[in-house]
This record gives sequence, structure tokens and C-alpha cells, in this order.
Amino acid sequence: MARESFDNIFLDLSKQSGKCRFAENGFAWKVSGGSETFTVEAGTIAGSQWSRAAKGYEVKVYLRNSDMVQLDGFAQEDFERLSKLFKNFYSMNLEHKEHAIRGWNWGKGEFGKAELAFNVQNRPAFEIPYSEITNTNLAGKNEVAVEFSLPANGDDTGTNGSLGGAREKGKKSGAGMDQLVEMRFYIPGVTTKKEALEGEDAPSDAEGDEEQNAANLFYDTLMEKAEIGEVAGDTFATFLDVLHLTPRGRFDIDMYENSFRLRGKTYDYKIQYEHIKKFMCLPKPDETHFMICVGLDPPLRQGQTRYPFLVMQFKKDEEVTIDLNMTEELLKEKYDGKLAPHYEQPLHQVVTAVFRGLAAKKVNQPAKDFSSHHGQYGIKCSIKASEGFLYCLEKAFMFVPKPATYISFEQVKTIVFSRVGGAVSASRTFDITVQLREGGESQFSNINREEQKPLEDFFRIKQLRVKNEMDEDNTAILKAALRAEELASSDEEVVAARADRGSAAEDSESDDEDFKSDSESDVAEEFDSNHESSGSEDEQGGAASDAEERPKKKAKTG
Repeated sequence: MARESFDNIFLDLSKQSGKCRFAENGFAWKVSGGSETFTVEAGTIAGSQWSRAAKGYEVKVYLRNSDMVQLDGFAQEDFERLSKLFKNFYSMNLEHKEHAIRGWNWGKGEFGKAELAFNVQNRPAFEIPYSEITNTNLAGKNEVAVEFSLPANGDDTGTNGSLGGAREKGKKSGAGMDQLVEMRFYIPGVTTKKEALEGEDAPSDAEGDEEQNAANLFYDTLMEKAEIGEVAGDTFATFLDVLHLTPRGRFDIDMYENSFRLRGKTYDYKIQYEHIKKFMCLPKPDETHFMICVGLDPPLRQGQTRYPFLVMQFKKDEEVTIDLNMTEELLKEKYDGKLAPHYEQPLHQVVTAVFRGLAAKKVNQPAKDFSSHHGQYGIKCSIKASEGFLYCLEKAFMFVPKPATYISFEQVKTIVFSRVGGAVSASRTFDITVQLREGGESQFSNINREEQKPLEDFFRIKQLRVKNEMDEDNTAILKAALRAEELASSDEEVVAARADRGSAAEDSESDDEDFKSDSESDVAEEFDSNHESSGSEDEQGGAASDAEERPKKKAKTG
């Protein structure tokens, strides 16, 4: 059997290179020094393309199931050799595709079987595999936002480590140092579905000739191609109009086999169950609501804002009846003991049960060892200017709703109790500062003074290191009070000493006989009663009579 081999070839953006071998029955790739081999059978190959790429030249192999395999690292002179073997082995041409290098940011979007191509003058400027698109939203009337998958870490390439390439959806960029996370397309005007989907996918009925907003058509087509939303499989359960505190708004929740979807008026989100890292059900201190917190990694993104937690709120007494849209066979085979076919209980309990069954995540609840002064699990407090509730879980703190903050007890170095503010507020409230082992701190302020003892007892049970600066403040206040008493007593001693002076004090208070008061002086001042003006008595009398004859002014009324 004829074979052709190439060294230093990278499979699907793999970190390590390997050897690629082509034969009549297909081709295979094996990482250097590895034991496992990635293979593709000849019968599954639907097409191939040669183009310039990051590490030299690449061959894109399109498969019949709409998947795509990228082989990067070929030299320019390998084209003739590869072109011949594709024609001889697989009876197809290796299409030579030149990329657009003008740098223009306007062109035409073309939906292929496995990827979205952005063409400039009929040449692709770049391509986006559908497998790497996690979400898309209508960001405006003529604007579509496309969000890309974000692997949890750089080593997460969807393989067992030996293959090196990305064999799972949404993980091709796991090997890259830098990752593109969002792209926006401005799509003005109107178009028809037939014009937008040229080729095999173009509809031939009257619906394809109907004009509609070009951005909406682009959005709907991308949702379908990238399998976002309803086309991602059958919906097992749907919860309508659920209030979310973070991000703020009301969303419908669609539960699928491997993911769930939040559908709002403006934004839609598709979230994989494997991205759920924490799940908490927390009773609100008002005794009428429950909050469900879902921790996500990578976080949910809305523009430039990241949301590491979803916070939902439910009424405690809101009942719901629901039947899961799932066959009995699937329920027994995959979810036996995890899900029930029928639920009739409070809504927050149903949502918790369905999430726990589909996502296979443990549900965390407040610690039984803690109860506030009023018998609640949550304590009202603030992070900076944001009010919320602090919950003590079995192994962590949780502050909700915004900013949702999770602090594991393993990260805690010291918890500091302190009193901040004026004399009145300081006596009623106190602050807690959680200092972390790796540096940094989080402060929870304006906590009711009645909650100090329950918190101290809980921290003692969990063996957390506590520093109470409030006791130091009390000591300082006591010292200041004692100092004030000492000063007051010394003042009394001075007064007493003056009182013991006896006749000396009387001498100082006696009148000076040589001193004459103003009333006894011979000279009359102008403010004395004996003082007379330089005018005669007649003049004074005339002035007095004139004053009597002058009519009085009438008082103004109005």
C-alpha cells in the first residue's frame, strides 16, 4: 500500500507537532513521542483545501458529518505532492484558496457546512468554525455579537493529553496563548434567505424570496448552524419568566441534555453544564423568597461585563407542576435515581432538582452550625455601597446578590472584627474584614451588633483565626475615660488649694478705699444723669413743643 508521510505537522492548533501519514484508506496523525493515533477514514472525507496558515501552510479536510480537521505546518513545496496524493488516494482535488490580505473590515459573510467565512473580494479574510461559537446575540438593530468558547485553562484542549489536538467542540483555542472571545458584525439593509444562503442550503420555496432584516437573518442562520438554542436538541424542561438578580432581568430557562439556555428580551445565553462549578440554594432572610446561585467558569459575558455567578430569585410558596420531556428509556438508562418524570412542588425545589440531575452537581446549602440572632441563615451587610446578604456555608462564605462573592475557608488567613464610624453607628454595627492567604481582602460592613456572637461561635467551630479589634477599641476608650477622670480629679485639687488660702483670699477681694467710682467723680460724663447739653433750657423747651405739635404718621395697612 502506497503511503506518504510528513513530519512536524500540528493537528487542530495542537501545542505539540507530530507525524501525519496519508494512505489509500485514510490518513492518521500521531504526536511526537506519543502512543495514541488520530485517524480519519477515506470514506468520511468530503473535501479538502490548501491555504496559508499560522505555522506555514495548512490542509483543511472537510468531513461528511460537517466536522473539519486542520493540519498545519506544511511547507510551500508540499502542495504538489499533497495535490497528487489527494487525487490518487481520495479522488478529489486539493483546492488552493488564497486569503484576502487587503485588511478591509467590510465584506460578505458566507455560511459553509463547517465554518463561517468572511470574504473580501471573493477571498476569505478569516474563517470561524461553528464548533467554537458558544453564543450569539442581536446587539442592536443592525449588529450581531458572536461569542467564542473560552476553555477553562490553556491545557484544556479536549484530549487525554497524548493526542495534543482539540477533538472536542469549543476547545480548539485551548492551546493558544491569546484567545479571541467576541466579534461583532454590522449588517445593514434587508435581504432574502435565498440570497444569504447561496448554494445547497438555499431554500427554493416562497419563504426564501421574502425580504427581512439582514442582521436578523444572519443571527437566525448562525443560531441554526452553530446549534445554539432550540436546535441544540430536545428541551427536557422549560421554566418561564424566571427573575434573575445577576444579570438583572427575566429569562426563560431551557434545559437540554448537555447545556441550558437563558432566553431574554435582549440577550440569549447558552451555557454548558460542564461550566457549572458551584450550585447553591439559599433562603432569603425575608422568609418569602429563595435564591439559587450558579457559579460559572468561564464566567458569563455580557459585553465587557463578566458574571461569574447567576443569581435567581423564587417565591417560597410558588408551586409548579411539570412533566419532563424525556423517554422512559433515557430516564432509566442515564438519569435513574437522579431525575423524576413528574414534579409537583415549589418552583425553587424543582429547578434545583432538575439542575442537580442534568448537571450532576452537588447542591450547597447554608451550614447547620450557624444561625443568626433572628434565627435566619443570612446576615444583612454591605460590600462597599452594595447591600446584600452574607451566608456561612459548610466550607465557604457567599455574598449575594451583587457583587456575588464566594470565599472558601481554605483561602482565609484571618477574620478581623472592627468598629468603624461615629459613636452612634459604631455602637450598633461592626465590620468584618476577611484577609486571604494569597493577599488581598474582602470587607463586609454595617453588620448588626447582635450578630457578633453567632459569627464568633461559628468561626470557632470552623477553627478560623479571628482578630477582634473591637476589644482593642474598648480598651482604648476605657483608658481615655480613666485619663479624663485623672484630669478632673487634679482640677478639683487645684480648686481646693485655692479655697485653703483663707484671709489672703479675703484681702484680695476687699475694696480699695482710695478708689472712687464714676458716680462720685466731680466731672459729669455725657451718660450721667447730671450731664447737661450746651444748649439753653428755652431751646430744649421749643424743641419739645415742636415734637408735640408734629402729627403722628399713620400706620401702613396692607
